[in-house]
Amino acid sequence: MGAVKSKLAGCCPPRCVCCGYHRSDSYDLKDLPRPPRLDDSNNVIDGTRQGVLAVQGIDFCIDSNGENHHTNKFNLMTRDVDRCLVVRRGQAFKLDILLNRPYDAKRDAVSFIFYVEDVEKRGPSNEASAAVPMLEKGSETLGSWNAVYEGQIDSHLMVAVTPAADCIVAAWRLDVDTKLSGTGALSYTHPRPIYIIFNPWCLNDSVYMPGHSHREEYVQEDGGLVFRGVYNRIKPAPWNYAQYEKDILECALYLIREVGKVKGGARGDPIRIVRALAAAVNVQDDNGVLVGNWAKELSDYSGGTHPLKWVGSLAIIQKYYEKKKPVKYAQCWVYAGVLTTLCRALGIPCRPVSGYDAAHDSQGSLTIDIIKDENGDTLEEFTNDSVWMDRPDLGPDYGGWQAIDATPQETSEDVYRCGPASLRAVRDGELQKPYDVSYVFAQVNADKVLWKYSGEIQPLKLLARDTISIGQNISTKAIGRMEREDITNLYKYPERTKEERDTMEKALRKSESIFARYYLNDAFNDVTFDFELRDDIKIGQDFNVALHIKNRSTINEHHVKGVLRVDTVTYTGVTGDGVKRHEFDMKMAPEKKETITLPVTFNDYLFFNQLASFNIACLASIVDRNFDYFAQDDFRVRNPDIKISIDGKPISRQEFTVNVKLENPLPIPLKSGKFYIQGPGLDKQLKIELSENVPPGEFATAQFQLTPPWAGRHQISAKFSSKEMHDVDGFLSIMVAPPASNGVS
Repeated sequence: MGAVKSKLAGCCPPRCVCCGYHRSDSYDLKDLPRPPRLDDSNNVIDGTRQGVLAVQGIDFCIDSNGENHHTNKFNLMTRDVDRCLVVRRGQAFKLDILLNRPYDAKRDAVSFIFYVEDVEKRGPSNEASAAVPMLEKGSETLGSWNAVYEGQIDSHLMVAVTPAADCIVAAWRLDVDTKLSGTGALSYTHPRPIYIIFNPWCLNDSVYMPGHSHREEYVQEDGGLVFRGVYNRIKPAPWNYAQYEKDILECALYLIREVGKVKGGARGDPIRIVRALAAAVNVQDDNGVLVGNWAKELSDYSGGTHPLKWVGSLAIIQKYYEKKKPVKYAQCWVYAGVLTTLCRALGIPCRPVSGYDAAHDSQGSLTIDIIKDENGDTLEEFTNDSVWMDRPDLGPDYGGWQAIDATPQETSEDVYRCGPASLRAVRDGELQKPYDVSYVFAQVNADKVLWKYSGEIQPLKLLARDTISIGQNISTKAIGRMEREDITNLYKYPERTKEERDTMEKALRKSESIFARYYLNDAFNDVTFDFELRDDIKIGQDFNVALHIKNRSTINEHHVKGVLRVDTVTYTGVTGDGVKRHEFDMKMAPEKKETITLPVTFNDYLFFNQLASFNIACLASIVDRNFDYFAQDDFRVRNPDIKISIDGKPISRQEFTVNVKLENPLPIPLKSGKFYIQGPGLDKQLKIELSENVPPGEFATAQFQLTPPWAGRHQISAKFSSKEMHDVDGFLSIMVAPPASNGVS
């Protein structure tokens, strides 16, 4: 999932460094006819225009502006040709303007005309255009566009320009108009655009985020972790966001403008933008970025890339931007990674969040209702809810972080998207708050209810209720560390507390669902069922499922019969193929304990499930009480990790060697093995195919070179896939040193 951090209000003086002594008369675009252009063939510097100040060119001061605006890593700023300036709104940037003669404050006027590139032409001052006369220090207009004289050396005029802190986030064009007192005027159009993005460093910007470490993590960091697996085996997986790379920022702006159809001043509003991106990242409703696929068989992913093979957002976004066609395929964490990339590229603080046993409440009952038949099989025609993992979160004033989601599950205002939903509203059960608070509330705080279906004319029978499992271990990457941070408390009150139950019951009372009405049935709890699962089973190993049954009554014997079963399960919670089952029938004397053991071998589960994830379930009947009981748990075997090492000490703009190694833990060879690599200096995802099979206990190895483009922290991410083993990954964080020659990266 993804999220946005947004502060909707605030005020501060514009940040600019300014000095000087001349103030031009202010004017609006509608008062300023366009002067002749220097490049017009009919423009002759005749007697009426002789001496008019003429712009010969503009130096965008890429290096200093990039450092001050934290944009120096963008490909637009570093590429060899046609470099473009990327700056953040609400903060001054410098221009070095080369003139045909020195600027004379007594007779020259200089104005800067900015207009959004896709508007195609400048017009009256409005949301997409701004006429900015050059002023002396102290004459600026608070909160609006400003241009301040800073000084000059010979024919070089230095100016500090500050875009409005709420201006449209887009590529802007720049004209420089010059006037000579009492005579004529000229206009110069710069050939390349200026990209203006959000500014979390500026108090006046609605996405302002306090704290250097927070901005570094949620805006600047171009690699990180997403958390997958199941609640009792959380799996960190690397993801390269690559928000600075070729085409990423351009694609983000394209999605806002062409796919999201965000118009006018709304293109400066982070709430409108993230809502549009949440819709544009999935293919539903529009020509969005990603096609989802949750199929169980590898053959069902033909014509695209299996979601487990993506190492980051780079290849996805570049492929989409080149063809303007949706990319195949995605699952929840892929949607989250791409949405995080797009937000960070635009300057919106964003982090992916994983919620374990997060719920998809398609019926609006605020309960997750699962119906089982007498054999313990799930009746899919009744069960419309699925469990999903990733949510990117970020947010404005109402509680700070907001939840957004691009995974297509439910429509919001007739479009497949979710959020931004205030986490404060979610936590307090304020379901009326926009956007989609009730949906997010159910995702993290619904009660799971298990029902038994005995026939069309029989009522559903309550088997069990689970008030605590939904929305467990809500996780994101910790600031500055490659570790997990639990942020469950931001979404809901602690389980079993009065505040949590009161919040849930307040929401349930508003539901008209039949499931909510059945929900108050009493439960029988004389006989208990508990699973014993080892927490560290490596893929390829056999394992046992142990079911402990206890009659807690001190006086009553109970007749217990049922089935213990192991089924595959997708990470969204959908039960798939049956792996193994065992039926039991026994008399339980008072206070008697029994243990049923079900062995599962590697051969039992090898070909069933790409993720080696299982649902362990017991459907039992207490015959003498006519009571049915259902208990379940999730279990996952552990895949090995890819070990990544480097030769020597990495230095920016110098090639170094990387080694990857993976042990085959299976009792069979790995065939058609491939490594997928993303790292510094790679402009596309690298695929390395192994030439030979990897025998049991042996290592798959590969070696490649990287050339990091800048000094600082980088992340190398690797995936491995073969016919026999999937979802294998590894990562390595490295510090790249600047070149020894000049000490500058």
